[in-house]
Amino acid sequence: MRWVVVSNHVGVRGADVIGGVGMQTYSIDIEPQQIIDWIMAESRVAPTEFRVSARRAIESRELPTRKEFRLGEEERDDLTEIATVGTLQIAPAHVADGWVLTIVVEDEFGPRILDESEATETEQEIDVDAFYDLFIGPRRGNASAVAEVEGPDAKERLTRLLKDIEMDRHGSSRGGPPR
Repeated sequence: MRWVVVSNHVGVRGADVIGGVGMQTYSIDIEPQQIIDWIMAESRVAPTEFRVSARRAIESRELPTRKEFRLGEEERDDLTEIATVGTLQIAPAHVADGWVLTIVVEDEFGPRILDESEATETEQEIDVDAFYDLFIGPRRGNASAVAEVEGPDAKERLTRLLKDIEMDRHGSSRGGPPR
């Protein structure tokens, strides 16, 4: 499967958000890899400036009906569409700053017979390096980046941060006030 960047992500489940209710959501037009490369480098310069959380989940889905799958009812019952979904959330250390940046990568494995260990596996927390190795480095699947902000001040702070990410500025060379 090839790497596809989705810039119009439809939404993020409320329970998955580090931030809170009442946040405005919009898509980010920066490559997810660029965001993660930047946050990994920035965490070496200023390790306490951001709260970062990463999760990995295996999802089983109903097998889609396609002509190329010439399967009988029994074969269709044995097969399941499997996808691994990685979610990385980045938020400021100060919750009052009011923004969350979320990267979601879906990597579909395709139809498979689901073994018992996969069927019982639940969402698990992983570190940023593991997220990068599993989801960003291979450049497979669909990746999206969305931001959620709690108002114009939070949006301005996040806009400055996104400009720093685009320009690859770190530490004291970053633009604007830190908060």
